[in-house]
Amino acid sequence: MSTSAINDTRKKELLSTEVEHIDITSFDARPIIESMGKMSFTSRDLARATGIYNQMLEDKDCTIFLVIAGSTSAGGCMDLYAELIRSNMVDCVVATGATIVDMDFFEGLGHKHYQAKEIPDDDTLRSLYIDRIYDTYIDEEQLQDCDFTINKIANDLPPGPYSSRAFIREMGKYLVEHGKKENSLVKLAYEHDVPIFCPAFVDSSAGFGLVKHQVDQMEKGEPYLMIDAVADFRELTDIKIKGGESGLLMIGGGVPKNFIQDTVVCAEILGHEDVSVHKYAIQITVADVRDGACSSSTLQEAASWGKVNTGIEQMVFAEAGSVMPLLASDAYHREAWKTREKRRWAKLFDKS
Repeated sequence: MSTSAINDTRKKELLSTEVEHIDITSFDARPIIESMGKMSFTSRDLARATGIYNQMLEDKDCTIFLVIAGSTSAGGCMDLYAELIRSNMVDCVVATGATIVDMDFFEGLGHKHYQAKEIPDDDTLRSLYIDRIYDTYIDEEQLQDCDFTINKIANDLPPGPYSSRAFIREMGKYLVEHGKKENSLVKLAYEHDVPIFCPAFVDSSAGFGLVKHQVDQMEKGEPYLMIDAVADFRELTDIKIKGGESGLLMIGGGVPKNFIQDTVVCAEILGHEDVSVHKYAIQITVADVRDGACSSSTLQEAASWGKVNTGIEQMVFAEAGSVMPLLASDAYHREAWKTREKRRWAKLFDKS
């Protein structure tokens, strides 16, 4: 047997068990959350956070921002986030490029994430073109298909500056026409007019595809598409200004978390001193405060910057994949989303 055949067999062995994304509609977590509210430590924190999220959903004046960093989408929460879009439980998304491109758009194209039942040394994985996220595998060849699809989308658009929101909307449109998965956050966000922002968009598979687009266009002496990060900040701030009261459901922290919180300060800089701080805030994280950051400050600390309200906030120090299904299922089954008005903030940027 040739070395190539041996490698192909070994790769199939390692990529044999797909990650199955949790379905929050299939179970009712309300009794669990209610019981946890009578406990202590992280259990009670989670119950209080879930209560705050339900307050956001019940508040008719509240725009809800879903903020995602980390690898929970690859780890099994992808359909959970998609359901929040489908059921009108969030109005805008701010996330890392990896969450949106390498994970959700990637699966929207028909590719999969796999459970790592065994983990050989990472040099062996590299020789097999398998990328590893802790105990989860990705086929690098499939990921490169994602890179080249981003490149194709860029090549088919008029040159010029695009916010990440505008480009991701084109990705959603592409999935509507060519996608192979119904439960894609990118696809559903396009269909429900929910804008998605990635403040570090090119730190993902999008970066490879867009760099190739620019290099190819430059070699031909033709104009190219570019991502306008300032437009991201301006557009997101515009939603905060027009949206009024707001709530943050944050998984992880870092750039997405700081980006959405900064919209309050940006609105003030633009002369909108009547814009209120984010009324509700939840952060689920395993980050530590000992380095002075907690992946972009604790929520209490953010209040000193005039970003969030200290009265209705909750930090939950837990691995998000283990607690988000409970929080989201509880809120789904309480059904406050059924009477929420659809904000459709993406339409704010439609050209007349």
